[in-house]
Amino acid sequence: MITETRRGFTLVEIMIVVGIFGVLAAISIPAFTQARETTRKNACISNLRRIDLAKEQWAMASQAVAGSAVTDIEVDEYIRGGRPNCPSDGEYSYDILGTDPTCTIDNHELHESP
Repeated sequence: MITETRRGFTLVEIMIVVGIFGVLAAISIPAFTQARETTRKNACISNLRRIDLAKEQWAMASQAVAGSAVTDIEVDEYIRGGRPNCPSDGEYSYDILGTDPTCTIDNHELHESP
């Protein structure tokens, strides 16, 4: 009597594996999205720090005082690589001297309020 051995997976085994992949994807995709947004926020805050430092350098060089209007083009000369872009496609506003620069994206703030 010759017995036949079958090779391969049954439909149930394949469905179990697909189910496991589905659970893993359901867990990892939101975590990846959150990590990406956190990275973008941190990069934006770093850009705001660079802008703030450039404003201070510009103020010293031009002898401007707190409350003076800031000329973006002149401040951009003090930023290595030129004016940075927000990684979340926000727009930066340099504001007046003595205030923090801002981004149009919520929660992208140089100093978070308490």
